[in-house]
Amino acid sequence: MNEKCVSRRGRPAKLISNPSLITKAVIQFLQMFMSETLAKRIVSLVLIAAGIPNASIIEATGLSDRSIWTLKKAINSGNIDNLFTAGHGSGRIGKAKGFESAIAEELEKNNYHTRQQVADMIFEKFGIKMSVSAVGKLLKKTASGG
Repeated sequence: MNEKCVSRRGRPAKLISNPSLITKAVIQFLQMFMSETLAKRIVSLVLIAAGIPNASIIEATGLSDRSIWTLKKAINSGNIDNLFTAGHGSGRIGKAKGFESAIAEELEKNNYHTRQQVADMIFEKFGIKMSVSAVGKLLKKTASGG
């Protein structure tokens, strides 16, 4: 990091031999209170504020260069509030989102033995074409009550 650090008494300060080890320990501690992503982001923000180079931040936190660049851009634009929340994925909404309860009722009424039979029933009754693997995920979700 900065090898020209000086202590209060004017003597050269001793550098920490492995700062990434301490950073990883801090991230592990923060994970007791928040997600791993948010813990890494907060540690990165502190390191950015301290003027640590990107390469050292990447090594210490495990975030990508693009993530560090995005954090710096948000800091420079003053948009810091959004950095302390971790959102969920921005994937598309499931095909059967509004029909899940109706599909579950239909499954309880009739006797379906395979995922392909369920996929065919969903297409016939609801007009939604689903793959066999997607039907399996839907069945797992409805069985778990999620």
